[in-house]
Amino acid sequence: MRRSVFPGIFPKIMVTLLMFLSVPVAVGSVYAQEELTPIPMISGIEMLEVGDQAPDFQVGDLSGAVFSMKTTLNANKGVLIFFWSIFCEPCKAELPIIQNLSKTYKEKGIEFVGVSIDGSPMKDAISAFVKQEDYGFLALIDELNPDESFKVSDPYGVAGTPTVYIIDSEGVVRFAKVGRATEEELEEVIKQLM
Repeated sequence: MRRSVFPGIFPKIMVTLLMFLSVPVAVGSVYAQEELTPIPMISGIEMLEVGDQAPDFQVGDLSGAVFSMKTTLNANKGVLIFFWSIFCEPCKAELPIIQNLSKTYKEKGIEFVGVSIDGSPMKDAISAFVKQEDYGFLALIDELNPDESFKVSDPYGVAGTPTVYIIDSEGVVRFAKVGRATEEELEEVIKQLM
């Protein structure tokens, strides 16, 4: 649980910046496969593992519609959910992979959901970026609870970005990874859900 001494928007923006810029708050590092780029991590947060039940949540998408994980899982064969930031270069490198998979598997019953942890103050920038790149995934913006914990990122154990999960229709995590994932490893798991 993250708490702040400063009220208002400032702590929300600072939490996001501290999570994803190369600052010395990171205790450990995971390295992206291809570039060996350090992924800043927040200590004390444990990500979901394969076999865990994915938490349900409801947050707004870029258009303001409410997204429900439970409803989406009930209507599809599975969900690929990834956590990203507009400030995260490894995330931007992974987005074309997500887009390619979305083009192939969305119509076959796999939903692709991107959760931006940048917060609602960045909504216009996130929306413009997604539109400019013509990404076809559903873009959500994580929200803060009254205690300033994140509604989605905290229950999913997101300590750094990019983080990717593939969840089957029963809500069971079938793939979990922090750092860049390859198209081949994601596609292998997606095919198992068909």
